[in-house]
Amino acid sequence: MLKGVCKYESLKDGSLDLADFARMNEWLDLEADNEYRIAKWREDNER
Repeated sequence: MLKGVCKYESLKDGSLDLADFARMNEWLDLEADNEYRIAKWREDNER
């Protein structure tokens, strides 16, 4: 489902709760932020 983090069935059968979704969203935000920072560093330092 979310970038392969969970299966759709887990969303429907109640295996996951709001805390699980919050945790997954936090990790996705962190991953996006890290990718941005790496790209910015490369842009600034690899000339």
